[in-house]
Amino acid sequence: MKIVIADDHPLFRNGVRNLLKTTEDLEVVGEAASGDEALELTAALQPDLILMDIRMPGLNGIEATRLIKERFPRVEVLMLTMFQDDRSVFTAMRAGAKGYVLKDADETELLQSIRMVGSGGAVFSSDIAARMIHYFAAPQAAIKTDHPALAELSKREMEILERIAEGETNAQIAARLYISAKTVANNISTILNKLQVADRHEAKRLLKESLEN
Repeated sequence: MKIVIADDHPLFRNGVRNLLKTTEDLEVVGEAASGDEALELTAALQPDLILMDIRMPGLNGIEATRLIKERFPRVEVLMLTMFQDDRSVFTAMRAGAKGYVLKDADETELLQSIRMVGSGGAVFSSDIAARMIHYFAAPQAAIKTDHPALAELSKREMEILERIAEGETNAQIAARLYISAKTVANNISTILNKLQVADRHEAKRLLKESLEN
């Protein structure tokens, strides 16, 4: 299995690389220190799996995952990070990651996770899995999208519209969804065009009216 390690800490990459050298079936073919480099290496090396950190310079790990899955759908992504909050976990899953393991996992767990995701399965650290079960077991408020214009929005566009309705700025939305401010701005332009409204205030009002109907 050809693997790319994407993490901005050289010592951590070195530790993972040395661990994988002890196996006969896992090979590190490249290392990236940013999401941009991970994207470039994926295009050049066509690995089977990427071990992806979340917080990296430039393009972060979640946005890099989203782009990689769009352009190279057969490449699997396993998030390997210290962040275990719900927002990080679910945003990574929506981006296309097949697994989420914490950096303090022991060597056996990490190797098992790599092999599981690399073979097409999904895996999560035990505490992450427990929180996911709790999240999906809890009743979720449904957003009505029966308004003809709202029904045309993609899932990501709807997420951004909901954040606009909460009064968040582009920078706040970008931080929450782990995407760039430019991506937020581009999505907002698309949202305004689809809803045929002049600005974000009219878009907010349209969503509010839809929820009240």
